[in-house]
Amino acid sequence: MDRSKFLECMAWCGTGVLYSVAAPGIVGRALADPVVAAAGTRTFVQISDSHVGFHGEANPDVLATFQAAIDRINALPSAPEFVMHTGDLTHLSKAEQFDTVQQMLGTIKTGAVYAVPGEHDIIDDNGAQYFKMFGKSVKPWYSFDAAGVHALALTNVLNITAGGMLGRDQLEWARGDLAKQRADTPITVFAHIPLYAAYPEWGWTTDDYMELLAMLRPFDSVTVLNGHIHQVLSKVDGKVTFFTADSTAFPQPKPGAAPKPGPLKVPAGDLGQYLGIRTVTLQPVSGQIAVADESLAR
Repeated sequence: MDRSKFLECMAWCGTGVLYSVAAPGIVGRALADPVVAAAGTRTFVQISDSHVGFHGEANPDVLATFQAAIDRINALPSAPEFVMHTGDLTHLSKAEQFDTVQQMLGTIKTGAVYAVPGEHDIIDDNGAQYFKMFGKSVKPWYSFDAAGVHALALTNVLNITAGGMLGRDQLEWARGDLAKQRADTPITVFAHIPLYAAYPEWGWTTDDYMELLAMLRPFDSVTVLNGHIHQVLSKVDGKVTFFTADSTAFPQPKPGAAPKPGPLKVPAGDLGQYLGIRTVTLQPVSGQIAVADESLAR
């Protein structure tokens, strides 16, 4: 079975499995495997879609599940070099919601916390409140080097109608930023809406992603991490691997399993199985990128 088929088969399986992406293919291991904690590994964590301010049957206490995710991060054997929140930090982009998120993120044991906005973070003010509190630069996109990777933090939720949109200015910035990197530099790209055609019928895609993908293909190892769809899906395109993430708030339906996307109510005792965090590790000798998804039910 090639790695593309392997990922397709595993897309809807439970969390707690680690996928090491290397030249020969994909190796699946349990989270307890010693490779996760091998000496010299460099690790970061992705969380997504906390939706602070949401009040609905799908999760009547999103602060509790967000705190549970933070507790999982703080319980890791070693602190991650950074944590990236891939958007929809808040549900209605209210000042008090942003303040709550900022306070909670400040309790994470990590070297740095980064974020990219989701569409729920830019309601009414086109992101002014979000960028005031979480913006890392004068533009709504930026890059940084940490945990052994060169990371691009992109915004694809501004001026959209259905799918996401990067826009000409951001694409040209990304082109210039990537041109400065060596082909063997591990690249990680973050954005809220999937940067591939996950399910265009529901807007689960970015309209101009193909131009970005062409920029990424020359690199030896690229990992693209998104949120928005509140579930783990994965796709491989050459040396570029895409992963969407679980939410910390509530699940959404599988693509096409409902008339439209939205908060999915599940039995209260099962909610934790649909929520989670993701740990990403760069193996120093092999250069493998290991992605481990862990549900809040474990």
